[in-house]
Amino acid sequence: MASKLRDDAAAALTGALFDGMTIMSGGFGLCGIPENLIAAIRDSGVRGLTVISNNCGVDGFGLGLLLATGQIDKMISSYVGENKLFEQLYLSGRLQLEFNPQGTLAERIRAGGAGIPAFFTRTGVGTLVAEGKEVRDFDGELYLMERGLTADLAIVKAWKGDAEGNLIYRKTARNFNPMMATAGRVTVAEVEHLVPVGDLDKDAIHTPGIFVDAVFQGARFEKRIEQLTTRPKEVA
Repeated sequence: MASKLRDDAAAALTGALFDGMTIMSGGFGLCGIPENLIAAIRDSGVRGLTVISNNCGVDGFGLGLLLATGQIDKMISSYVGENKLFEQLYLSGRLQLEFNPQGTLAERIRAGGAGIPAFFTRTGVGTLVAEGKEVRDFDGELYLMERGLTADLAIVKAWKGDAEGNLIYRKTARNFNPMMATAGRVTVAEVEHLVPVGDLDKDAIHTPGIFVDAVFQGARFEKRIEQLTTRPKEVA
């Protein structure tokens, strides 16, 4: 069996990138995002991307890097309120946006990874979200049909991983990463800690290695906080 272990992000993405592709990018806000892989995609120069992600980073960081270079043509997202450039590009017609309720987006990705082509939900019935979609009555309630999502490439970030691609996510970084890892035709993972095969507690593994095509230990993680609010320390 060929090794899944790669030296860095660029090596892990070799042969996986092409213009006009669809990429799923794990994370929520700036938590649990694949920082090294996003930077490598920027450096590759690939363009015309459709990106599926809960949000689009912030100005100058995360997926915001790909907005700044004009590499993203369309976003399939749930929340985009922290990025001024996103707003400018969307309002000027230079960026397409497919907006999803957050739970619907998560379920569309999970469904795609599970091989489920579509499902019905009450979320969005009677709103702009329902435009152009099938609505069906079940037991006297209206439900909206949503399609499952897959991607040419899924990029995820984990806390620990091994050379076989088994992954463990830490706390709230276990957000969109596990489901996206199942929904990419190719899945690449960056990890903070690379451990020997067999070191991970088998009951603690969130993503089995069967879903992962390449894995590497990230060189650097900034782990920025989106909004930091402080107050003066009270004097006793």
